[in-house]
Amino acid sequence: MEEHIYTVDLHWKADRKGEISSPELNEKIEVATPPEFPKGIAGIWSPEHLYTAAVNSCFMTTFLAIAENFGLQFKSLTCPAKGRLSKQDGRFVMSQIVLEPVLCIYNAEDKEKAEKILFKAEKACLITNSIKAEVILVPEIKLAESLVS
Repeated sequence: MEEHIYTVDLHWKADRKGEISSPELNEKIEVATPPEFPKGIAGIWSPEHLYTAAVNSCFMTTFLAIAENFGLQFKSLTCPAKGRLSKQDGRFVMSQIVLEPVLCIYNAEDKEKAEKILFKAEKACLITNSIKAEVILVPEIKLAESLVS
């Protein structure tokens, strides 16, 4: 694959708040310092949320590609994620991301394959491979309820 560039623009609005956008995308996102920091603002996406979201969304897109390649049929995928901000050597760092995907499959026989694909997706995720934070995968695989009357 060739090299790609992704453009993101930032416009400071006021106080500790700004807006990010991209000429490649339709929507803008308001961003701010999180409330845990001085003058932080609650209820607005923070860099820490976006960092965690980048790992989580990359995991999803990687999973979808691998699942398609392996012919895995599934009903749903959700993935709560938690990003941990820690102080290390006197500096704040995003030290850990915990991904907790819940995959609902149709066939019990696919459980082992589904689990392998989830772990393969985490290992192949380009964002995970680009960061220092430890990424921990805690998957749950459920069987879709049959539609038997």
